[in-house]
Amino acid sequence: MKTDKMDRSHSTRPPLRGLYAIADRETIGDERFGEAVEAALRGGAVMVQYRDKGTDAARRLREAQSLVRACRRFGARSIINDDPALAAEAGADGVHVGAGDGDPIAVRERLGPHAIIGVSCYDRLDLATQASAAGADYVAFGRMYPSTTKPGGPRPDLGLLARAREATGLPICAIGGITTNRAPELIAAGADLLAVIGDLFERTDTAARAAEYATLFETSSARQDRP
Repeated sequence: MKTDKMDRSHSTRPPLRGLYAIADRETIGDERFGEAVEAALRGGAVMVQYRDKGTDAARRLREAQSLVRACRRFGARSIINDDPALAAEAGADGVHVGAGDGDPIAVRERLGPHAIIGVSCYDRLDLATQASAAGADYVAFGRMYPSTTKPGGPRPDLGLLARAREATGLPICAIGGITTNRAPELIAAGADLLAVIGDLFERTDTAARAAEYATLFETSSARQDRP
């Protein structure tokens, strides 16, 4: 059953806008995973995604649950990458799926009406409109710039972000090769969420870098509020 836009907006929650930290276990490593996630949250990440393609189910559940608890302490949302079952078991706020990895309608039925569902749309507006019709809460585009995490991904133009916002009415997420130098043009182009991996978790001071992203969003909001 299609979920209407009012249900998807979760109007009692803060809007989906700000730094979206992608806690990629391969990038962060074992020893500092929990510390790195907490640093991103301390710096101002509004949402954190647990991303791990490993096969150790017990470890993945432990880490996902730890990430969920950390997000709750900081008032941020917790998202699980490509695994609705893990999202449900860990008590996460939602899940992010690739365009071919899961039907948002089926995911919604499994996780309930208040779950946050994000869908990767790469460089295709048609996938975004399909995701919106299926009940997604946000749509993601990228890789926006050259990226070591997604080296072969498609490269959408900046104008797609605004077109997708107009077509879907959903929050727009940009991912791929994002840095603090590139972030302002993405925000200006219509990105509500900036999904960052390397420029956040490969830094020696993750909290300070997260705070820089948070400041960029605050500055952008202040400009929009000026008469």
